[in-house]
Amino acid sequence: MTGYIQRDRYLRQLISRKDNGEVKIITGIRRSGKSWLLKKLYCDWLIGQGVPADHIVAISFDEQDMLLETDLTDPVQLRHCLRDRISDDGHYYVFLDEIQEVPGFERIVNGLNARDNIDVYITGSNSRFLSNDINTLFRGRGDEVRVYPLTFSEFCSGRSEPQNVLWKEYYTYGGMPGLRVHRTPEEKISYLTRLWNKTYLDDVIERNRIKSRQALEGVVNLLCSSVGSLTNPNKISDSLKSIARLSVSDDTVRSYLDALENAFLFRGASRYNIKGKRYFENIRKYYVSDIGLRNVRMNFRQQDLPHIMENIVFNELLARGWCVDVGIVESRESENGRQRFIQREVDFIATNGMDKVYVQSAFAVPDEAKREQETASLRKIGDSFRKIVIVGSDIAPYTDDYGISWLGLFDFLCDEKAF
Repeated sequence: MTGYIQRDRYLRQLISRKDNGEVKIITGIRRSGKSWLLKKLYCDWLIGQGVPADHIVAISFDEQDMLLETDLTDPVQLRHCLRDRISDDGHYYVFLDEIQEVPGFERIVNGLNARDNIDVYITGSNSRFLSNDINTLFRGRGDEVRVYPLTFSEFCSGRSEPQNVLWKEYYTYGGMPGLRVHRTPEEKISYLTRLWNKTYLDDVIERNRIKSRQALEGVVNLLCSSVGSLTNPNKISDSLKSIARLSVSDDTVRSYLDALENAFLFRGASRYNIKGKRYFENIRKYYVSDIGLRNVRMNFRQQDLPHIMENIVFNELLARGWCVDVGIVESRESENGRQRFIQREVDFIATNGMDKVYVQSAFAVPDEAKREQETASLRKIGDSFRKIVIVGSDIAPYTDDYGISWLGLFDFLCDEKAF
């Protein structure tokens, strides 16, 4: 039931970056497994390669050891500690977990990284570690590894239950690694609720000096209840006023959205006009970083499987390293002798370097009419990039007469080569 969780994707990324002269920054939502990856999986690998255990220096600032007489979030005390533990000219690997708790941490990290015999790894869970800040913080010598909650294939590792049983558990409670030790539904719900109330919201409120917890929770609830729906700060502000009777300005809502994204709790996908080759400003779709967090926030009332599947597909694409937008295709079409201007949605535009894939997430395709509906936008794109429909049922992969690939959900989630 509680087997060993493999995070091979991230372990490979750390191994490939070993001793590259840059600070390795492991980012992601709190409790997503960053510390386990670094201090267990990667540490074990280093020791297996012959690195002496006393040349791996691991310090966590998220959960300070109460037995220590010194506060290592104090930069002076931290420097003393590092000086004592890096005691010779041998090669050291330094792990600093949740380093953002240390004021002026970048000076300490840059100082360590300047030494030829030290390879530095840090983790962080807030906006100080967003990609656009890394070059500034670490003088152009930062290398980011983004860690996500467990994908479905990672969730299944070490488990022996049938795939359909695991799938139901996954789309209900999500993939936060800490759930593995909680066996009953009550324990899982309690754990996820504590994450929201004590770990995530408290942290966002404190770091961003948010005055109204009620307003912030209102924004969170709206985003969770409308996964995959187009929205903007004005629409959210209006909804707060009409549903919760809260008066919150557009600018305040915008700042809340930024804070929630910076904490890696939600991810916004920009809307892109595929033929017009331009982004739409001020309108996005938001997805929750973990579907279990979304469900517990909704008290498991809105078990909307098509949108839950869409959110899971979005997160899977991100975890595989794709940049993901949502798209529209515009076309003029004749109907009853009259020209109409029609917009059709493409669920995801996934890009990775020069590669691009258009993806539709279709929970059920029961008949030809639904098949036509799901592929209409893909057939109007008119370029040569791959086009894929992921369906919720278990189907044999195939390519239709329009060159569109059809793939079952489990094949997509469990076999990266199938995609």
